Amino acid sequence: MTEPVSTPRLCGLDLLRAAAIVLVLMTHYSGFVSGHATFGILGKVGWAGVDLFFVLSGYLIGNQLLAPAARGEALSLKVFFMRRLLRTLPNYYVVLAVYLLFPGPPLGGASMPAAWRFLTFTQNFGLAYGQTFSHSWSLCIEEQFYLLLPLVVVALARIGFPVRLTWGLLAGAIGAGMATRAAAFALHGHDAFMAEVYYSSFCRADELLPGVAIALLRNVHPGAFARLLRHANALCAAGFALSIGILACIHLDWPATLVTSTFGYSLLALGFGLLTCAALAPHCVLNRVRIPGASQLALWSYAVYLAHKPIFMALRPQLDRLHVDANAPATVAAVMAAGIGGGWVLYRCVETPFMRLRARWTAAWAARSAATSDARPAPADAVPMG
Repeated sequence: MTEPVSTPRLCGLDLLRAAAIVLVLMTHYSGFVSGHATFGILGKVGWAGVDLFFVLSGYLIGNQLLAPAARGEALSLKVFFMRRLLRTLPNYYVVLAVYLLFPGPPLGGASMPAAWRFLTFTQNFGLAYGQTFSHSWSLCIEEQFYLLLPLVVVALARIGFPVRLTWGLLAGAIGAGMATRAAAFALHGHDAFMAEVYYSSFCRADELLPGVAIALLRNVHPGAFARLLRHANALCAAGFALSIGILACIHLDWPATLVTSTFGYSLLALGFGLLTCAALAPHCVLNRVRIPGASQLALWSYAVYLAHKPIFMALRPQLDRLHVDANAPATVAAVMAAGIGGGWVLYRCVETPFMRLRARWTAAWAARSAATSDARPAPADAVPMG
């Protein structure tokens, strides 16, 4: 749920991002508004929209960090973290404030973790289904990823950024994620699946890594990456086939088997990774499809993700009070529009001003850095990556 890097926007990535938020909206509508399978199978597997966001985030953040390596430039942790904080925190804190100001029904869940856990992005540890602001679990994993990945890149840069070691660490981390899910399932079984596996940073972080692998391939092996993109439509077809196949298996078994728990999420992330990689080729079919509003929805997706659930929860008792059929097409359209509209308001009133502030701050920092680069050594937080 992060913004694209400063390159021309690709419709394919926007299409994937829009699809991800629509899947999340459908699953939360079914779970928190209608209480029925309003969208059929799409609503039942709509949780996978978060997995798609993970893969997209892995690529976008990985590319921001790894692109300087290919250019022999330095990575400024100060700039990276400031850009991340200005991007993610304002929207998040506004929605968190709403939950803290209105802790009871209808927004409040069965319980609420301590405020310090929300402020430190650690509430996903031990999180139980139905708790207040539970959909922030994915933001926790992403924020932890934003903290860890730059430090790993810096550490690798200090030893010359060995490519084989980098690929080995990437593969090892994905394997560790699968092993952690296997151990959690073996120890805790089906009953503790949500807290021990679904919301766990250790069990889900490997879904960010296929995106990082794409960024690594693009920046460290540009020739191989270019050859791969020649087959973008084949990658797209393979990504769709793998994603649909794995979702079907997870839906039929979820989360009943050790095999599904261990391999399902990583294979799903691999399928989404193939789609993400394919979308980077301008000639890919994903970049030729034009769905009205998809690019705008992609742009608002982070704000919509944060805002839609409290809006859904607030509207649910009103529908019950008025005896409105939550499965009626007009009701579905109105409530979904309210969720998206609330996200748009958050985007316009909170995210946009802070993004403008970030642009001004980044430009000013770049100007100061350029003016002083010849007069003093690199800052302490800048590590050569070439």
